[in-house]
Amino acid sequence: MAASPDTVKKLVAAGHQVVVEAGAGAGACFPDGDYRDAGATLAEGPKAAVGAADVVLRVRPPLRGIGRAPDELALLREGAVLIGLLAPYQDPEALTAYASRRLTAFALELLPRITRTQAMDALSSQANLAGYKAMLAGAASLGRAFPMMMTAAGTLVPARVLVMGAGVAGLQAIATARRLGAIVSATDVRPATKEQVESLGARFLMVDDEEARSAEAAGGYAREMSAEFQRKQAALVLEALRSIDVVITTAQVPGRRAPVLLTEEMVAEMRPGAVVVDLAVETGGNCVLSKPDEIIEAHGVTIIGYTNWPSRVATDASSLYARNLLHFLTLLVDKETRQIRIDANDEVVRATLLTRDGAVVHPSFTDEKELSRAGGR
Repeated sequence: MAASPDTVKKLVAAGHQVVVEAGAGAGACFPDGDYRDAGATLAEGPKAAVGAADVVLRVRPPLRGIGRAPDELALLREGAVLIGLLAPYQDPEALTAYASRRLTAFALELLPRITRTQAMDALSSQANLAGYKAMLAGAASLGRAFPMMMTAAGTLVPARVLVMGAGVAGLQAIATARRLGAIVSATDVRPATKEQVESLGARFLMVDDEEARSAEAAGGYAREMSAEFQRKQAALVLEALRSIDVVITTAQVPGRRAPVLLTEEMVAEMRPGAVVVDLAVETGGNCVLSKPDEIIEAHGVTIIGYTNWPSRVATDASSLYARNLLHFLTLLVDKETRQIRIDANDEVVRATLLTRDGAVVHPSFTDEKELSRAGGR
């Protein structure tokens, strides 16, 4: 949900009129009455909710009537401001549709990772919850306990966990596994994450060479690594996998297909009853065997490929995302006039603005070659 009763209350206090579609918050346990008490107007159906809106806040991109899907984009008035996780790299053709309706569209996943955007960083807020829930799912699917247990019948050794990718989701997965009592290892191509991993009580596994020492791209994201580095890292991971009970994979590269971290041969080397949870399945998957929104078994290993992990912690995910949107919207509103004021010189605005005045304006999508590359993923 893109607005919580708490954020609605703040928007109304700032002098804005807020319209919420009736029933929209039910999945996050936000009743209509809470929105009404916060000062929102409830509207029946999406057309009534967004048809006259100056600003539309969304979680996912509006559907465009492709196949049997409804045309949600057509409900937005021309010239409106659209803000959300719009997945421009996954669906670059949508930008043309936004431009044709003269929408001013902002994609929150393109926020630069700088100090002033921390409160707006929806990717981080949602990844944090995804890492937590993924580890719980891995623990629930494993046929043994996580912590060491000393019983009269004997001692149970702790489960061993490997987290692949030490970004926000990976670090939360590590912390959750440690709270559950597991022995944890982690991998990442960025040497800078070693200290973070070890501070959480996990062992860091990484090939130590010159390429690894320059593996961090701008904004703190991982670079796409060479085939030779990936071969060496795979050999290191393969050795560790033979004693691992649960693997959480989280590695993604912005604008590209998720790197393959687990081949079928590697899965086959894992111990019977082990569990793999692939958090990157929506962008191609880190495990070659994972399937979106399915749990499968291969070589005696359970592979979980759920998409949209934050929705499995819907109340907290919606609360955090709504706050991310509130902070971003505050950046766009003039405090004196309470009107939208787009400052094209602001680095946050430049980084997130996709379309304006009937044109695609983001530099990553104005170049035909770049647009073609994005569309081919």
